[in-house]
Amino acid sequence: MTIIVCPLSRAPELARQRKPSRVVSLLDPSSVFPKLDGYAPERHLCVEAHDINEETEGLDACCDVRMRRILDFVLGWDRRDPLLVHCYAGISRSTATAFIAACAHNPGVDEHEIAQALRSASAAAWPNRRFVALADAELGRGGRMRRAIAAIGDGHNWYDIGENQPFVLPSAYGPAP
Repeated sequence: MTIIVCPLSRAPELARQRKPSRVVSLLDPSSVFPKLDGYAPERHLCVEAHDINEETEGLDACCDVRMRRILDFVLGWDRRDPLLVHCYAGISRSTATAFIAACAHNPGVDEHEIAQALRSASAAAWPNRRFVALADAELGRGGRMRRAIAAIGDGHNWYDIGENQPFVLPSAYGPAP
């Protein structure tokens, strides 16, 4: 099945239309998370973290505990129905989390293949480097996830484009089982 990535403005509409089995919302701590009909906490993970790549005084960066919550949630996804992932603009936190989910579900696949699929799906994707580094360490990937994201280069800054267009990332790679 697929991973749907979008900005906050499109999340309620896409949840109604695509009926994902799980939703991950990644927003700043002061943001209001969307109320999605039919999505109780076991199906809708809300993660409060600023979109920053390093610890910054006065801001709340993603941490090991939050990354473990993300990984546990996405690894609990059975992939029969889509996973919907969104952040404010659909550019950084959500694209990182989509990449992380795809890597977590494909442990034997080259991370560069998944990163390239992300870049092909969205020229605007600019995955949050901190999210990726935390997941890389937690999944024991030895820096391969970080290097794969660095290799695809930066996407578009939300200051320039406002928000990303929704896109779909495959959740399975490599030969069919």
